[in-house]
Amino acid sequence: MGTVLAALRHAQSGRSALVVVRGEPGIGKSALLGASVDQASALGFTATAAAAHETDELSPLASLGPALRCGPLPLLNSQQFLDLAPLTVQPLWLAEHLAVLLQRRAGSTPLLIALDDAQWADPLTTFVLRILLGRLRSAPIAFLLGTRPAAGGPADQVVGGMERNRWVRWIDLAPLRDEAVLAVAVDHLGHAAGPELAQRLLGTRGNPFLAVALLRGLIGPDDAGDHGDDLPAGLLDGVRRRTAGASERCRALLRAAGVLGVQSRLDDLAQLLGEPATQLTGPLEEAIGLGLLTDDGVTITFRNELLRRAVYQDMPPSARAAMHRSVVAHLIASGRGHAAAAPHVLASAVPGDATAVRVLQRAAKELLRTMAVTAVTLIQRAFELVADDDPEREEVARDVVTILVTARHHDEAAVFVDRLLEGAVSPGTAAVTQLSLAPHLWSTGRLGELAGRTRDPRFTGAAPALRARLAAYAALATGSDAGEVAPDPVARSLQLVARAEQAERAGECGAARGYYEQARAAAEEGLGEDGPGEAGSLHASRLELRELLVRGRLDDINGALARLADLDAHGIDSDPWQAPRVAVVRAVLELGAGRLDAAQAAATAALQWSGDIGDTVDARLWHVLVLVAFHRGEPSEARSRIADAERRGVPMPVGRALLALDEDEPRAAAGLVRELAAGAVPWPEELLVEAACAAHRCGDSDTLHAADDVLGALAARNPGVASMAGAAALTHGLLIGKPAGAVDLLRQAPRPLLLARSEEEVGRAALDRGDPSSAESLQRARDGFAACGATAAVLRVQRLLQPVGARRPRGSAESRPRAATGWESLTTMERRVAGLIADGHTNRSAAAELHLSPSTINTHLRAVFTKLGVHSRVQLAKLVLSRADEPGPGPALHHEG
Repeated sequence: MGTVLAALRHAQSGRSALVVVRGEPGIGKSALLGASVDQASALGFTATAAAAHETDELSPLASLGPALRCGPLPLLNSQQFLDLAPLTVQPLWLAEHLAVLLQRRAGSTPLLIALDDAQWADPLTTFVLRILLGRLRSAPIAFLLGTRPAAGGPADQVVGGMERNRWVRWIDLAPLRDEAVLAVAVDHLGHAAGPELAQRLLGTRGNPFLAVALLRGLIGPDDAGDHGDDLPAGLLDGVRRRTAGASERCRALLRAAGVLGVQSRLDDLAQLLGEPATQLTGPLEEAIGLGLLTDDGVTITFRNELLRRAVYQDMPPSARAAMHRSVVAHLIASGRGHAAAAPHVLASAVPGDATAVRVLQRAAKELLRTMAVTAVTLIQRAFELVADDDPEREEVARDVVTILVTARHHDEAAVFVDRLLEGAVSPGTAAVTQLSLAPHLWSTGRLGELAGRTRDPRFTGAAPALRARLAAYAALATGSDAGEVAPDPVARSLQLVARAEQAERAGECGAARGYYEQARAAAEEGLGEDGPGEAGSLHASRLELRELLVRGRLDDINGALARLADLDAHGIDSDPWQAPRVAVVRAVLELGAGRLDAAQAAATAALQWSGDIGDTVDARLWHVLVLVAFHRGEPSEARSRIADAERRGVPMPVGRALLALDEDEPRAAAGLVRELAAGAVPWPEELLVEAACAAHRCGDSDTLHAADDVLGALAARNPGVASMAGAAALTHGLLIGKPAGAVDLLRQAPRPLLLARSEEEVGRAALDRGDPSSAESLQRARDGFAACGATAAVLRVQRLLQPVGARRPRGSAESRPRAATGWESLTTMERRVAGLIADGHTNRSAAAELHLSPSTINTHLRAVFTKLGVHSRVQLAKLVLSRADEPGPGPALHHEG
């Protein structure tokens, strides 16, 4: 209890805490959780508790859901809880939404959320708890989990996703000491146990449940030893003795309840026993009188799960299997679905049972969208049961791969495919299973593996459409010509993507955009086609994300961001895991638009979400974060990001060249131009300008010529794109000593950093000539950099302005290091978000106001809460209003800019 109270005090201080209570069945976990809820309530917490059950894995949020709605003061009201239901197919958004609701609820009183028997928590509950503990680190919420020891189980998964410096404690409940066991007897008997009873009590090995069961007569005088399956010693014999005098109908009811689970319904029991429910009143009353069952009017429940196990284990195995099969037939016939019947199939199926295979196969498909982890377990078990000579074996194998890929178990899917193809399979199955792996390999850049998997002699006999898709992926992997246009729409879409990528590598952004548009249309056409299904197809939404990046390069950054916000607001597609990809695109576009705070927020969110869902981190994120640090003059932050990327196997030569450039290394500019000419990074024209300017300052004409050649070719391939034309004009102007022509071009482009850079170079040239107009250009450059938050450039230009008598404007904070906490630590975007939330906006309405996504608003809001040390929107509003009442310029909220 001391550990629990420490967690509660930590939560009262405004920081979340987690306690995991671990122990064997009957050791007292539930008692400790119950006492903890009582203590928390006495301390002013809103405390809520629930328990997971064995069947929870079939229903999304079945374990955590009751904890959100139980008690006189539920954490969520009815409407809030109902609003969660549509989000069960989008777990990341469900967790984000729930985090906002709980943070808001914790603004009035601290919270305790307790979950017992967490070893049975459904996968969605486990995922949501892991995310909540990360999102609510600055909220007054304590989490308490009770679990049996289960290596790699839900509790381990929750804790494993937390940072090392978080407040987490494990309580391992050991057996009671002998004197404590004897004290239990005094509590129950009112006097000390006699010698014989005391000896039997000490035989319970310190397990309090067994001690109480013995005192109540549930365990007989003979210790029958450990019966396995975590059933405590002596309990089975005790239950046998207790039920020996019961009627046969009572024992039959207990056996049926034991098969159905800890909780069951009377009508289900009646169906299994072949009797009207009204005829079971007597047997049910008898079982309740024996102390084995309870009845709350809705469900019939065993008093303890161990009692159910004893009843279940006392049945002959063949009788158990027969009753499980009867349950399967009943659940399917009554419309409960194959998923509800699946646990009973798992308990009774034997290899070669075709009916069991079909039930598990259909159950896996039913659960795939909401319970992907459970779906994987069911389809893998179905494949284990299918006979080698079953004509449907390959169909089940295809389903295994599809479900593994959909559940994001990509590596496991690859291993399964490799093992499958070691045996004899049809060319069609070989092609379909390899194609199922291809989209992930392409999107994560594993092109070598993709090339290997799309070239196999066994594909020769596959359908022409499948062979065309494989050939298109081979072209994508190798960068080769995609060949003649394929009649199959999926293959045609892939061919067009290959051409789009070739055009991007050649710097032909207009052509790339056209190819992506055509690829999207072909991909959507393929969804309605008969034939070999969707094997290998790329979602049209993923292609549009690529297209939006090209639109940004073509100076349609604002249009691309507006489209991205629209896609995000309406759910980008049926794939619930698109959040990191969307955030990557947003980060790149915001960087191009010169909004460094927004770019960093989106990149940070994408990194976080990639970690949440175990996705591969997009290399562009590291470039965005390094470039933001470079513009802000934070070399240590840039080095840290580069090191993070390289630890994950992402080479960062451009980042290292930028750092060298910042340190005025003579050959850095030349190295940067070489890297940019060879590889794809966000906004290469901007970095080429940086290299050209550095080369110009140090008199490296070769590098300046090289940058001029690359930018000139880029502008020629993209006529009418003002940013590329302006970047080329600036570099060429540096060569001939006339950079001014770039300014007019760049004023037509949505690229403020490029424009400010051109103004700086024009000012430098005028300064070198002694032209008094230099101050005007340099001041415009400084103001442009300051608006973007590019502190490093602001300081650089300010130094140029000092000799001509210009000074930094009074009160300007752009050149001062930002504070770590407090109002001054907030970025411009964070202040705007704080102002909107203080005005009563929701995350969604604030997102619409700022043309961002609700998830990005949530990221900013969490940062605001942390920096200001507040825990609720109410506290934030009070702080904002108090600052607004202060004299001076005020807090600079959402009205600025």
